[in-house]
Amino acid sequence: MSSDVIEAHVRRLPPVDRSRWTPRQAEREALERALLDGGVAGVATHPLDNVRGNAQMLLDRDPDKEFGLSGLQEGMSLDRVLGLVGEAAGVPIDHDARYGPVEIRPAPILDACGAAAPRLDRACADGERVLLATGHPTGLAHLYHELAREFAARGAKVEAPPPVRWRHPGLSHDWVVDEWDGVAVMTDGREPRHTHWPFAMQRTLEVLRPELVFADHGFAGAAIEAGVETISIADVNDPALLVAKAQGRTEHVLVFDDHVDPNAYWPVFVALTA
Repeated sequence: MSSDVIEAHVRRLPPVDRSRWTPRQAEREALERALLDGGVAGVATHPLDNVRGNAQMLLDRDPDKEFGLSGLQEGMSLDRVLGLVGEAAGVPIDHDARYGPVEIRPAPILDACGAAAPRLDRACADGERVLLATGHPTGLAHLYHELAREFAARGAKVEAPPPVRWRHPGLSHDWVVDEWDGVAVMTDGREPRHTHWPFAMQRTLEVLRPELVFADHGFAGAAIEAGVETISIADVNDPALLVAKAQGRTEHVLVFDDHVDPNAYWPVFVALTA
């Protein structure tokens, strides 16, 4: 990615609090409290009407909600999808309610991190090719970049995809898959973009084949669809990856609020790397 694009993006991010982003053993209670304090857990940014609406759009085959995954509607109903979200978040969702808050408990976040951590340890120990990619280049920036740095330090081969460029009909600019400090992003040539689209990962997998992907949104969905082992992040209003897990297509989905301060995710980093 060109240096001016990097610099413009970095200027909008808060500085990394290095005192927090350090692998270490930590008391579970302290991590749970920090997840709540930072808004990663607690009342989700997305309210129930948004969560229900996105789940229904997924069932209606809205490509923006499918993340590049096929067959998500098989055996699914709105109640079933909401049940998967509530189970992953640790708080059942009232299927009869239409409005109100959605809660995310901190314990399931740490449980999911603890379940995924041994797979990440093995990837590092065996020097596996690992690709990190995010459609959330602002909120989740620090988490991805600190994980990429840590995985590389522990022996993983963190993949840096070569630039891939394409243009959708009717647009006046190209889309570019590029890499910033060990993390693949999609940019419009001016800045990394928030995206649900699978196209960036689909094109990336045409030029490299990682052994493990750590990603979200369409980056994760396209990797799962292609049969690449994937550890993914999902918010409560993005159920596609949870449905894929329920269908047995992926094992690890970490569910938490993906739209808070970038420094608030340090407990997730600690839980994955301790």
